[in-house]
Amino acid sequence: MKITDILTEDMIRTNVPDKGKTEVINSLIEIVSHRDKVHDKEKVREAIFEREKIMSTGVGNGFAIPHGKTDAVTDIVGAFATTADPIDYQSLDEQPVRIVLLLVGPETMVGQHIKLLSRISRLMNKEDFRKRLVQAESPSKVFEIFRTEESAYCEA
Repeated sequence: MKITDILTEDMIRTNVPDKGKTEVINSLIEIVSHRDKVHDKEKVREAIFEREKIMSTGVGNGFAIPHGKTDAVTDIVGAFATTADPIDYQSLDEQPVRIVLLLVGPETMVGQHIKLLSRISRLMNKEDFRKRLVQAESPSKVFEIFRTEESAYCEA
């Protein structure tokens, strides 16, 4: 499964106005809740924030990947945002975040969920990739950056 299999242009926002961690996560939950694969937005919210209580999903280098597993979805769904300004995300490296990719999947797809998290982490380790995402002015540009990067650096 590729990131571009779950992340469509309508699931992407760029230069989101200055919001805090909770607000950004909630706005991404709102975006995914409109997918037909999501049956209960509140259960999705609960899964994401319960995971966040365990340890911050601000993994470093200005990137966060809030994620969770719940029976409220029938397939893995995601939403992506860049923020207009860095936000305090209580990241592991104590640095602010500008890139947030939310991922939620059903309990029955743990293996695919983990593989997707790994793929995302590999891509986000590239400074140039992160820089291009932050500079992208439109959802279509963000999607193209993901598509190009996945085809160049990730196995199918």
